[in-house]
Formats: sequence, structure tokens, C-alpha cells
Amino acid sequence: MSVATMTPAATISLSSAPTALYTPRAWTAIAIVVIVFACLPVLNLLFPVGHPLHVSSFAIGLIGKFICYAMAALALDLVWGYTGILSLGHGLFFALGGYAHGMYLMRAGKASADIVPDFMTFLSWKTYPWFWSFTEHFWYAMFLMLAVPGLLAFLFGYFAFRSRIKGVYFSIITQALTFAAMLLFFRNETGFGGNNGFTDFKKILGFDITSASTRAVLYWVSLSALLGALVLGRAITQSKLGRVLTAIRDSESRLRFLGYEPLGFKLFIWTVSAMLCAIAGALYVPQVGIINPGEMSTENSIEMVIWVATGGRGTLIGPIIGAGTINGLKTWFTGVFPEFWLYALGLIFVLVTIFLPQGIVGLVRKLSQRKGQAA
Repeated sequence: MSVATMTPAATISLSSAPTALYTPRAWTAIAIVVIVFACLPVLNLLFPVGHPLHVSSFAIGLIGKFICYAMAALALDLVWGYTGILSLGHGLFFALGGYAHGMYLMRAGKASADIVPDFMTFLSWKTYPWFWSFTEHFWYAMFLMLAVPGLLAFLFGYFAFRSRIKGVYFSIITQALTFAAMLLFFRNETGFGGNNGFTDFKKILGFDITSASTRAVLYWVSLSALLGALVLGRAITQSKLGRVLTAIRDSESRLRFLGYEPLGFKLFIWTVSAMLCAIAGALYVPQVGIINPGEMSTENSIEMVIWVATGGRGTLIGPIIGAGTINGLKTWFTGVFPEFWLYALGLIFVLVTIFLPQGIVGLVRKLSQRKGQAA
């Protein structure tokens, strides 16, 4: 059987010329959106409260949080949308990145980095446990932020993919892993603050973490990270590697028949996705001001899946739109009808699955095609 006999979505053309990441028109649109969002903190800093052009600090923090969610959704899209691996455990990687950064933030605001936090004093601990060593150094905390989720994803993925676990079975064990980790972090004696987690952050790299200028910088760093993740994701999916990943999604058995071993490809994209999700979690924590085991809840991981499905999986841009749309609705809905939000979220997922199987981006593409045909 030749490669040409495969379905178009699963065809691997390793000899084709490199494809441009985006068209000039798409780059222009992305640049405009990035510039508009990058200007929001400037309006917060330049104009006083009450001015028509002033953007509130609350709005800056809220949008910054949405940007982190969008990056997590993009990371999930790499494994689900392009490789067909549905993870219900990406909330774990998001939280681990947040905890790694939170360990640094807990020590950065104290008169001495050796002063233990209150939850350790409650346990009668006089010194930090061994796994807190060197976390007073920002760059070491950033190393942990990438290394711990990356290593966990690699080991978990290796044994799961080597055993050819996939489909709903893989989704279930990722959910079980996340739930087990959440129960572990809820325990006070683990040294991560138990139910309350980490909070009351004061400084980051010597700067007041609550000041408007620091918040603006965190916002810009998050926006830059999201743009970098988008470019990285696009580069991967448009490359020969991306075509192999798509073939895994469409027909893994056929790909094996053609002589490819999917293990390495799946392991690579799974680990990269986990690390991107951890970066999102690390950027989320200083803007929100807290990280606790609740971020590892299975509900959070399921919400990420809904973000991707709503925006359009396998598009990269779609999950970003979906994360912003769903969380914007959540912010409004929980302020008006907080007790009904979960019902509304479930309804949204059902409606999207039935009427928008390709998400918002798919709908826009379909309308654009109809408009082009009519013209």
C-alpha cells in the first residue's frame, strides 16, 4: 500500500516543501489583535480612574487570567485536536506549573528566604523540606516549572503509549492521575499548604506583585507566551512532524502499517503539551494570587476540553477563542446566576457537539466558503 492510498487527512508527504506558518493576511490579523490587547495595560497605567479610556485593574487581571487559560487550551489542542489524544488531566500540569512558581513567590516576599510559611509553622516544621531547596531562586523555580510536569508527562506517556492505551481508556487514567494528585496535595503533611495552598504573595524579582506596573508586565509576559505558544504550535503542526501527528489521529494502525512507530511522536507532543500547560499555570498564579489543589480538580480539566471543542479543535486559534468565550460567559453567568453555571456549561457542550462539531472557527470557515460560492 502506498502513502497515496491513505485518506487526505492521514497522508504523510515527507518530500513536500515547507509550508508557511500563516498567510500575510492572517499575520496581519494576529498582529492587530496582539497590539489591541497589549495596549490595555497602557490605558490602565496612563489614564486615571474615571477617565473614559481607563481600563480597570480588575479587567487587566481578568484578561490576563483568560490569556493563561487560552495557552492551556492551545496546549491541549496539540494533543487532542492534532493527535487525537483526549486528555482529562491537563489541569494537573497547569497546577504543577503554578505550584513551582508559587514556591518561589512564597519565599520571595519574606525578610529571609529561610522563614517558613504559616502552614509549616502549624505543622511544627522549623525548616523547609528537601524538595523546597533552592526555590528561593527564581530561575531554579522556573526550571522546576518545566522539569516536573515534563518528567511526569514523559514517564506517564511512555508507559501508557507503549502499552497502546488510547481512546476513552487513556482519558480515564489521565483523569484518575489528576484526581490522585489532587488528593495528595490536599494533605497538609505533603508540604504544599494543604487545602489552602499558596497565597499572600508579596514580591516577584524584588518588585511589588500588587502594583499596577508589575501587573502590566505579568500581563505582557503572558500575552507574549501565548503568542510564542501559537507560533510554536503552528510550526509543529505545519511541519513533517505535524503530518505524522495528524496521521496518528486519523489512523494510527495504518500509520504503523506504513512503517512508522507512533510512540516517539506521541510522547514528544504529549510532553511538549504538558510543559506549555505548566507555563500557563506559572503565569496564572502571580496574577490571580493563589494556587491550591482545586486547580487539579477533574472539573477544571473537563472545562479545558470544552474550551477547545467550543473554539474548534485542530485549529490552534479556535481553543484561544473558546477559552476566552467560555470564561467570559462564566464571569458574567456566575455573577448573575452562580448556582446554574454548571448546568449552562453542560448545555453549551451538548449544543456545540450537536450543532457546531467544528466549533466557532469551523462555523466561520463554513460561512466564509458559502459567501465565496455565492459571490
